[in-house]
Amino acid sequence: MFKRISISLLLPALLACTSACHKEKPQVPGPGGYSSASLPQGHTTMDTYLGEQYFKDEDETAIKIATAIAGTLRQQYNVGNAKRDAHPKAHGCVRAEFQVEPQLASSLAKGVFIPGKTYQAWIRFSNGAQDVSLADSKGDVRGMAIKLLGVSGPKLLANEAKANTQDFIMIDHPVFFANDPQRYLSFIERINSLSMIDKLAIPFVLGLRGSMIAYQTTSSKIANPLQARYWSAVPYQLGAGTDRQAIKFSAKPCSIYSDPMPDRPGRDYLRVAMSETLKNGDVCMEFLVQPRTSSGMSVEDSMTEWDESEAAFYKVASIRIPQQDFDTSQQNQLCENLSFSPWHSLPEHKPLGVVNRMRKLIYEHISQVRHEMNAVVSTEP
Repeated sequence: MFKRISISLLLPALLACTSACHKEKPQVPGPGGYSSASLPQGHTTMDTYLGEQYFKDEDETAIKIATAIAGTLRQQYNVGNAKRDAHPKAHGCVRAEFQVEPQLASSLAKGVFIPGKTYQAWIRFSNGAQDVSLADSKGDVRGMAIKLLGVSGPKLLANEAKANTQDFIMIDHPVFFANDPQRYLSFIERINSLSMIDKLAIPFVLGLRGSMIAYQTTSSKIANPLQARYWSAVPYQLGAGTDRQAIKFSAKPCSIYSDPMPDRPGRDYLRVAMSETLKNGDVCMEFLVQPRTSSGMSVEDSMTEWDESEAAFYKVASIRIPQQDFDTSQQNQLCENLSFSPWHSLPEHKPLGVVNRMRKLIYEHISQVRHEMNAVVSTEP
């Protein structure tokens, strides 16, 4: 259970863990790496109106996590071959169209949700486990990351203020297993420890509820990434004015049909399933938004699902993945070089809550490390 937790949730699933979970604990990066002194300080401006609350030392905690992961990447990979620290195994990057509904309530028609607007997009489907050799038949968290193209307007990240993209990142579970920075850091420290006593203490660090969520999240088995449902798991802002609101989002197949699990699944059967599906025709998915209906639905509590009976999901867009052959060397390389972050965003879709605030620093610096190691310039398409 703990091995699956350590290698499959965290950073792209929502924060980060590393392969060092079962190796010697990484040291601070060497020359060219990041240290706590070189990482920027200062937390993201919070929206107290929507219920954001600063956690004690959350910035310092994020810096410790980012520093540890950067060091591990440099230890684990050779220069030119660095992978994502989590969700490194892509089932495929596909071309898609993101078609906003022609009619939307004014409360939903914010940011990229311009009624009738169509965006071109890249969508990456992935496994969470850090071990890219792990068979798809093993339980794991699955990811779906959407990058909309041609999105005008200033973006949240200062170094990408003029970027023309908007990202939406999801996993196939509606909640995350931790929402306290110090608890999460304690988990990282114990999972990286060489001491069996420290490892045995992990359930006490996560708590019963956190341990159960982590187990459920990493036990997922699916037959086809194109037929699974995905959730943001953490909240976001919708709108930037006085009528802004907290939301979560989700993507699900238009059809309820699902392929049966193969009798003898190959190691990469999810890529094969995607390839076969898209050779035979288009795929349709719905993009949904769930507005918060009560202040009791906390933006800081990523461990609690917002009950759909109390806060309904509304369809705001259709995703059309056209028939295509995506499994080419050129497209696979493009997929490797892309970076996905919830902070690749318009202000109208600002990420909310402590998990997202920590992701801002962690995602940015791990992406920089990976691209530096591979001698690839990180640019938004």
